[in-house]
Amino acid sequence: MNEQRFFASAARNLESLLADELRGLGIESAVETRAGVDFSGSLADAYRVCLWSRIASRVLLPLSDFAAPDPDALYAGVREIDWSEHLGPEQTLAVSVDSARSQIEHTQFAAQRIKDAIVDQIRERSGSRPSVRPIQPDLALRCRLFRDQAVLFLDLSGEALHRRGWRIQGGAAPLKETLAAALLLRAGWPEIAAGGGELLDPLCGIGTLVIEGALIAADIAPGLRRDYWGFSGWRGHDQAAWSAWRTLLAEAKERRATGLHRLARSSTRLRGSDLDPAAIKAAHANASHAGLAGHVQFERQALEDCRPSSTNKSANATASSGTDTSAGTASEAEPVTTASNDSRAAKPITPAGSAEHASNAAPIPGLLITNPPYGERIGAEDLAGLYQSLGVLLRSQFEGWRAAVLTGNPELGKRMGLRAHRFHTLYNGPIECRLLHFDVRPEAHVSDRPRPLPPAERGPGAEMLANRLRKNQKALRKWLQREGIRCYRLYDADLPEYALAVDLYQSANPATPERRFVQVQEYAAPPDIDPKAARRRLREGIGVIAEVLEVPEHDLFFKVRQPQRGKAQYERLAQTGHFHKVAEDELTLLVNFEDYLDTGLFLDHRETRRLIGHLAADRNMLNLFGYTGVASCHAAQGGARSTTTVDLSKTYLDWARRNLALNGFTGHDHQLIQANCLEWLEQARAYRGHFGLIFLDPPTFSSSKRMEGTFEVERDQVRLIRAAVALLAPDGELIFSTNKRRFKLDEEALSNLDIEDISAQTIPKDFARHPHIHRCWRIRRRQ
Repeated sequence: MNEQRFFASAARNLESLLADELRGLGIESAVETRAGVDFSGSLADAYRVCLWSRIASRVLLPLSDFAAPDPDALYAGVREIDWSEHLGPEQTLAVSVDSARSQIEHTQFAAQRIKDAIVDQIRERSGSRPSVRPIQPDLALRCRLFRDQAVLFLDLSGEALHRRGWRIQGGAAPLKETLAAALLLRAGWPEIAAGGGELLDPLCGIGTLVIEGALIAADIAPGLRRDYWGFSGWRGHDQAAWSAWRTLLAEAKERRATGLHRLARSSTRLRGSDLDPAAIKAAHANASHAGLAGHVQFERQALEDCRPSSTNKSANATASSGTDTSAGTASEAEPVTTASNDSRAAKPITPAGSAEHASNAAPIPGLLITNPPYGERIGAEDLAGLYQSLGVLLRSQFEGWRAAVLTGNPELGKRMGLRAHRFHTLYNGPIECRLLHFDVRPEAHVSDRPRPLPPAERGPGAEMLANRLRKNQKALRKWLQREGIRCYRLYDADLPEYALAVDLYQSANPATPERRFVQVQEYAAPPDIDPKAARRRLREGIGVIAEVLEVPEHDLFFKVRQPQRGKAQYERLAQTGHFHKVAEDELTLLVNFEDYLDTGLFLDHRETRRLIGHLAADRNMLNLFGYTGVASCHAAQGGARSTTTVDLSKTYLDWARRNLALNGFTGHDHQLIQANCLEWLEQARAYRGHFGLIFLDPPTFSSSKRMEGTFEVERDQVRLIRAAVALLAPDGELIFSTNKRRFKLDEEALSNLDIEDISAQTIPKDFARHPHIHRCWRIRRRQ
């Protein structure tokens, strides 16, 4: 075949990756240019690009290049081409035009003039004319107008190459397959797959990244399932071209069979998960249509529940010997090699800067790659929490892995607590995005913990804070001793410049009875406060607190406190699993200072829990929205006949079980039930009249993944309280509490009940500065 010039187009910023890919296909003439790659070769070379390129948008054959300052010049230039070489009167055509910096701006009119020129010429010569067919025509033409110069192309691909032929179900704004492949190549997936590593997309949607990853790992030509090509009806696609195309297809089919067999035998696992059941159903359908059933896995799963596969876990465990532990554990699976007798055949490519350039590097256990929502369809608050949860997952479960996250909001990447070692700017349609690359290793972890400011660099306010801390310690000392309180709030934004809450927890571990833990929470500064000044005061405060309280750095914990929606206050910040024993009254309780915003012990409810212990004697006690079960422990200690703790979170129920067991409260008398509390109340007919005491402390708002709809305490209070009262014994009572500021109890709708506001009695002395931190009522049936 004669050598010709071609142009492979690509999405913005993918030109260099496409040039690398084409050279990997044996096309050494590939040269990166604006919006794509120029290359020269035979038609067989162009067909190879059509079949094997994972990055190219289209493959175009230039037909003519001419000046087109106006529509007449455009028409005349097109008429100069002998269209009988390309199209017959019985065939169909379609024309599309792009225009930039040209006098011809109306692209539809320009396309019409091009079509007129072709049709007029063929009709004059043959007496009949081809017809227009916008979808899958025999001849697809594209014209690029730039600075009044026209380049007319034959579109050999016919339609965009991201249409692989496997997608039968779409989702909300799915990635184009070409962009998905580009992300995988930029992230070094070919090398990880060759080393037997795993691929995981924990927010997989309809499965595009996982399916494209499987095509790469199994050496499957991305265009193999397409049934339409722009060259199929082209008159230039002669017998020799047909023969070359059949050879390419036969080779691709053989390589697909070999690749799938090799993939099935390798340790490589390709998995996707998503919480949306419709997305998972679509992913399964797409994978099946792609011929990958049994080679990829999709499951409905929450982000925080994702883990490396057991295969890779065991591989990682056996790979630790002789491995640099600072780089994380790595898999020692045998590398998967590919071979071909055709030196110009498609080969997996290695983007510049990827792992293949470090030949002595240990194999990487896997690649976690994902495209989280950008914010168009999810609230900004929830989106920030999503990125935070993703970072927690990576740091706690995927050490040693590589990660790549495509984000349309790079600032959100900072919520992940990992330092990206590089990034690429890419475009998902019109949206400018960053592909953030992470090596998940301890040295890449980024802490938001502020560094204490040395005494010499502190301002005069630091001494004021030190004096206030000492003053508060002195004022509380006798009360703490008299009440036997060992966990308390020492400081609560007493000085406006230092908007911090400082809580002390005394260890109840017999081995370290003098150890104290300090949790410092910063109230998020309003937008009009200079963030640099706020950060400096925070660093001053951290330094002063550690010195005045004589607490070592590893026992001082820092968090940012801001208004939380839903269950955000219960979401994980980390997954250390570090629990410490503390004491409240005669109870030993477990707290965790690192994994959640709250520690597992709400200090402002201390007096409420004491009241529960006092009222529980010889009663069956129900703890709704039971959290870590501390109220149940107080009830059991106070002599309750039984306790029943209900919560939707398995994590917190397990924590409650441990707290109860730690104090000797086990067996059938102490039930723990995982359920939506409101739904459980309305279905718990067997418990009507059973409970002498109910503690009801609901969240302000909840939209848990395990419940249908949402819960809002102000909206749902009447329904909730009535359902709880229905379970009370005739002389029973309900303690209802909420931390929602400005909450107003709907006493009119509850007029058949005796309601006593006991808020003032339940605010401890250490929270006296903020007496509205919670509201509390004692509710009984009216006799």
